[in-house]
Amino acid sequence: MTSRTGGCLCGAIRYEFKNDPTVAAICHCTHCQRQSGGLFSTNLMLAEADYVQTGETKVYTDRGDSGKAVWRHFCGTCGSPITSRVESMPGFVIVKAGTLDDFKDVKPAVEVYTDHAAQFLPPLAGRRFAQGTG
Repeated sequence: MTSRTGGCLCGAIRYEFKNDPTVAAICHCTHCQRQSGGLFSTNLMLAEADYVQTGETKVYTDRGDSGKAVWRHFCGTCGSPITSRVESMPGFVIVKAGTLDDFKDVKPAVEVYTDHAAQFLPPLAGRRFAQGTG
Protein backbone atom coordinates (compact mmCIF):
# COMPACT_ATOMS: atom_id res chain seq x y z
CA MET A 1 0.00 0.00 0.00
CA THR A 2 1.31 3.44 -0.79
CA SER A 3 -1.01 5.89 0.95
CA ARG A 4 -4.50 6.15 2.41
CA THR A 5 -6.65 9.21 2.93
CA GLY A 6 -9.86 9.85 4.76
CA GLY A 7 -11.86 12.34 6.74
CA CYS A 8 -15.08 13.26 8.43
CA LEU A 9 -18.55 13.67 6.91
CA CYS A 10 -18.35 17.46 6.57
CA GLY A 11 -14.72 17.57 5.37
CA ALA A 12 -13.36 19.68 8.23
CA ILE A 13 -11.01 16.84 9.27
CA ARG A 14 -8.75 15.17 6.70
CA TYR A 15 -5.96 12.67 7.27
CA GLU A 16 -3.40 10.54 5.48
CA PHE A 17 -1.25 7.60 6.43
CA LYS A 18 1.51 6.07 4.36
CA ASN A 19 2.10 2.57 5.75
CA ASP A 20 -0.15 -0.43 6.16
CA PRO A 21 -1.90 -0.71 9.52
CA THR A 22 -0.36 -3.02 12.11
CA VAL A 23 -3.76 -4.68 12.41
CA ALA A 24 -7.34 -4.21 11.27
CA ALA A 25 -9.85 -5.27 13.92
CA ILE A 26 -13.55 -5.28 14.58
CA CYS A 27 -14.45 -4.15 18.09
CA HIS A 28 -17.79 -5.09 19.65
CA CYS A 29 -17.24 -3.30 22.98
CA THR A 30 -20.20 -1.28 24.20
CA HIS A 31 -18.17 1.94 24.04
CA CYS A 32 -17.34 1.48 20.33
CA GLN A 33 -20.97 0.55 19.68
CA ARG A 34 -22.19 3.75 21.31
CA GLN A 35 -19.53 5.97 19.76
CA SER A 36 -20.16 4.61 16.27
CA GLY A 37 -23.93 4.31 16.57
CA GLY A 38 -23.51 0.84 15.07
CA LEU A 39 -23.17 -2.74 16.19
CA PHE A 40 -19.37 -2.61 16.05
CA SER A 41 -16.44 -0.44 14.99
CA THR A 42 -13.86 -1.38 12.38
CA ASN A 43 -10.49 -0.05 13.49
CA LEU A 44 -7.04 0.26 11.94
CA MET A 45 -4.06 0.42 14.30
CA LEU A 46 -1.19 2.53 12.96
CA ALA A 47 2.10 3.82 14.21
CA GLU A 48 1.37 7.39 15.31
CA ALA A 49 4.36 8.62 13.26
CA ASP A 50 2.61 7.39 10.06
CA TYR A 51 -0.56 9.45 10.66
CA VAL A 52 -0.96 13.08 9.55
CA GLN A 53 -4.17 15.04 10.14
CA THR A 54 -5.45 18.46 9.13
CA GLY A 55 -8.28 20.06 11.06
CA GLU A 56 -8.78 19.95 14.79
CA THR A 57 -10.81 17.26 16.52
CA LYS A 58 -12.65 17.46 19.78
CA VAL A 59 -11.75 14.79 22.34
CA TYR A 60 -13.82 12.74 24.74
CA THR A 61 -11.83 10.95 27.46
CA ASP A 62 -13.20 7.48 28.07
CA ARG A 63 -11.87 4.61 30.21
CA GLY A 64 -11.19 1.09 28.96
CA ASP A 65 -11.65 -2.09 31.00
CA SER A 66 -8.13 -1.58 32.33
CA GLY A 67 -9.14 1.78 33.81
CA LYS A 68 -6.67 3.54 31.50
CA ALA A 69 -7.67 6.45 29.30
CA VAL A 70 -9.04 6.10 25.78
CA TRP A 71 -9.06 9.47 24.01
CA ARG A 72 -11.81 9.40 21.38
CA HIS A 73 -11.27 12.09 18.73
CA PHE A 74 -14.22 13.28 16.66
CA CYS A 75 -15.22 16.17 14.41
CA GLY A 76 -16.82 18.94 16.46
CA THR A 77 -18.97 20.00 13.50
CA CYS A 78 -20.45 16.77 12.10
CA GLY A 79 -19.65 14.37 14.98
CA SER A 80 -17.81 11.76 12.89
CA PRO A 81 -15.51 9.58 15.03
CA ILE A 82 -12.03 9.79 13.51
CA THR A 83 -9.41 8.23 15.81
CA SER A 84 -8.81 6.85 19.25
CA ARG A 85 -5.61 6.90 21.24
CA VAL A 86 -5.23 4.43 24.07
CA GLU A 87 -3.08 5.09 27.14
CA SER A 88 -2.05 1.44 27.28
CA MET A 89 -0.82 1.57 23.64
CA PRO A 90 1.52 4.58 23.38
CA GLY A 91 2.90 5.35 19.94
CA PHE A 92 -0.19 4.08 18.13
CA VAL A 93 -3.31 5.70 16.75
CA ILE A 94 -6.52 3.82 15.96
CA VAL A 95 -8.30 5.09 12.84
CA LYS A 96 -12.00 4.42 12.31
CA ALA A 97 -12.07 2.55 8.98
CA GLY A 98 -15.45 3.99 7.99
CA THR A 99 -13.78 7.39 7.56
CA LEU A 100 -11.42 6.14 4.82
CA ASP A 101 -12.01 7.51 1.33
CA ASP A 102 -11.64 3.96 0.00
CA PHE A 103 -11.97 0.99 2.33
CA LYS A 104 -12.84 -1.75 -0.15
CA ASP A 105 -9.69 -3.77 0.55
CA VAL A 106 -9.77 -3.43 4.36
CA LYS A 107 -9.89 -6.96 5.76
CA PRO A 108 -10.13 -7.20 9.56
CA ALA A 109 -8.06 -10.06 10.95
CA VAL A 110 -9.45 -10.18 14.49
CA GLU A 111 -12.53 -9.39 16.53
CA VAL A 112 -12.49 -8.22 20.12
CA TYR A 113 -15.20 -8.08 22.78
CA THR A 114 -17.16 -10.74 20.93
CA ASP A 115 -19.14 -11.38 24.11
CA HIS A 116 -20.91 -8.08 23.26
CA ALA A 117 -21.47 -8.92 19.57
CA ALA A 118 -25.03 -8.92 18.22
CA GLN A 119 -26.27 -12.52 18.25
CA PHE A 120 -27.29 -12.44 14.57
CA LEU A 121 -23.83 -11.44 13.32
CA PRO A 122 -21.73 -14.36 12.05
CA PRO A 123 -18.20 -14.66 13.42
CA LEU A 124 -15.37 -13.24 11.35
CA ALA A 125 -13.86 -15.97 9.21
CA GLY A 126 -10.88 -17.23 11.17
CA ARG A 127 -10.10 -16.52 14.78
CA ARG A 128 -12.43 -14.79 17.27
CA PHE A 129 -11.31 -13.18 20.51
CA ALA A 130 -13.57 -12.80 23.53
CA GLN A 131 -11.72 -9.96 25.24
CA GLY A 132 -10.10 -6.75 24.11
CA THR A 133 -7.66 -4.20 25.39
CA GLY A 134 -7.92 -0.62 26.39
